Amino acid sequence: MKRLMALAVAAVAAATVWASEFPEISVEDLDKAVAARKVTVIDVNGTASWKRGHIPGAIDYASNKGKLASLLPKDKNALVVAYCGSPKCGAYAAAAKAARELGYTNVKHLKAGISGWKEAGRTIEPAS
Repeated sequence: MKRLMALAVAAVAAATVWASEFPEISVEDLDKAVAARKVTVIDVNGTASWKRGHIPGAIDYASNKGKLASLLPKDKNALVVAYCGSPKCGAYAAAAKAARELGYTNVKHLKAGISGWKEAGRTIEPAS
């Protein structure tokens, strides 16, 4: 019984740490940051999806993995937000981790993803 309790506690602790690895940002707060040009947004949905429509100004991670460092701001404290398709998608973590490995300290996750952004009536930008 003690082993089960210990495993349960460890599982809850691990889930909590994993879930909070990157803080979430709301659609509303991201929309404000985009409008104020105070964020760099990274789309991890793949190039075809990015071409169809992405959050305005978002970087296509699939096409820019190798040059991400040159596309992110010089200020390592600047807000960087990664997103993928929906709240159940975890692909955003690749871009968020890449930004963190480059030294960025204010990396967040738009859990709603592009689907939540659209559902909230926010503007999407097709590739030009």
